Amino acid sequence: MLTSINFKEHFAPFQVFSTTDIRKWLPSFDSRRLVEWQDKGYIQKVINRWYCFSDLHTTEAILYLIANRIYSPSYISFESALSHYGFIPEGVYAVHSATSLKTQKFSTAKGHFFYRHIKAPLMFGISLVKSGNQLVRMAEPEKALLDYFYLNVSIQSPSDFESLRLNRTQCKEQVDDQKLISQLNLIGNRALYHRVEAFRKWIKHA
Repeated sequence: MLTSINFKEHFAPFQVFSTTDIRKWLPSFDSRRLVEWQDKGYIQKVINRWYCFSDLHTTEAILYLIANRIYSPSYISFESALSHYGFIPEGVYAVHSATSLKTQKFSTAKGHFFYRHIKAPLMFGISLVKSGNQLVRMAEPEKALLDYFYLNVSIQSPSDFESLRLNRTQCKEQVDDQKLISQLNLIGNRALYHRVEAFRKWIKHA
């Protein structure tokens, strides 16, 4: 007989799990149990069809994992990745991701998740990054910058980089210039090329 204890033993390592995950494990699962366990406070709905256990401690690593899982394909990028790499000084309270799906946002009991659409051919420059005890899909440092500059067309001068509070030293240490140019060429956007050239000149003065 399935109990909440059996269920937790199986799904606790998942940290966030879906109704699809449940049915793969137990095809005959009665979804009414999810309502019952929510009412009793055992589990918590993140969004429709996605759940976690109520005692799951919300950390940055957990938020990254949730962001990856509840809307896929996607990867952590933009402000969240820039913060992760130390390019901007403060932690970002919402998780920002890139996706080839439509732009979407979810405000949940666990946090706020924003997804910005990019073209499917631009879904590259992604690494599996260790976050807590999990691996999450995140833009490489170069791609995080390119994604941000690609969708924020007003960022194009040294004063803009300063107002963004980019850490020039961290950028210089972590950004591989050859990889940056290689990824830029794959995007093939002339306006972006000019913004990136301004950025390259700016970090050389670190």
